[in-house]
Amino acid sequence: MAAQDAKTRQQEIIQNAVGPAPWYWKTFPEVTGASGQRFAWRFHGNDGDLAYLVTLGLEQEPDTPRLALNTYCRPFTMPSGKFGIWCPEPNETRVVCFDPDQLSSFPFTDIAGWFKPSNERMYATTAPLDEIDIPTTFAAGMQKIEVPEIFRELDELLLISSYPAKTKSDPAAAIFVLYPQAGLVEVLPQKWFSAEKYDVGPQWISRVARDPVTHRIVGEAVRIGSFELTDDGCDIATWIEKQ
Repeated sequence: MAAQDAKTRQQEIIQNAVGPAPWYWKTFPEVTGASGQRFAWRFHGNDGDLAYLVTLGLEQEPDTPRLALNTYCRPFTMPSGKFGIWCPEPNETRVVCFDPDQLSSFPFTDIAGWFKPSNERMYATTAPLDEIDIPTTFAAGMQKIEVPEIFRELDELLLISSYPAKTKSDPAAAIFVLYPQAGLVEVLPQKWFSAEKYDVGPQWISRVARDPVTHRIVGEAVRIGSFELTDDGCDIATWIEKQ
């Protein structure tokens, strides 16, 4: 019974974890500015000039975007009423912070047609308040990193990235655990996920979260299943559900 309760808890944690745009847009957190203004995410469907885009706008202005996200972007909230986005870039993961109350609106014509096939991960006419660029070439283990003050209200942020593999048996992905208050990032190569065992690309790790009871990382991998990692965060401890 206890094992079943743990499995149910972990499945719920995974289902509530934020996944990447656009596939997991319904998991995106609510955004409310310090002013009390409420913002809403909107998915623009699978067809047309805005296909697969997710935009953020005021709840009462759904047709007036203030931020647009391309594929693989993931938002997160911050205690101060600000919010962040993290996304993959060549050889790094970019983490940015926005004040939703300061975001300026723009017309859909600004992004129609060109944004989805471009390499740009996000579009806004208002610059981020600050950002962090985390090299995805970092070696395994704890690494020191410069973290702007604005991010230091966060306790922890779990990021997923591809990882440079020299052979088919090397880890093809890693989880980067950012500890903003300490100015550290812990690099956890996923030893179980390699090109030798999986079809990297069609199969990929989509989202992870910390189980507050066990403190282990749980997550989901597309076309593979959901899992609990070992205490060191680098290998599979248990398959919660296998596909």
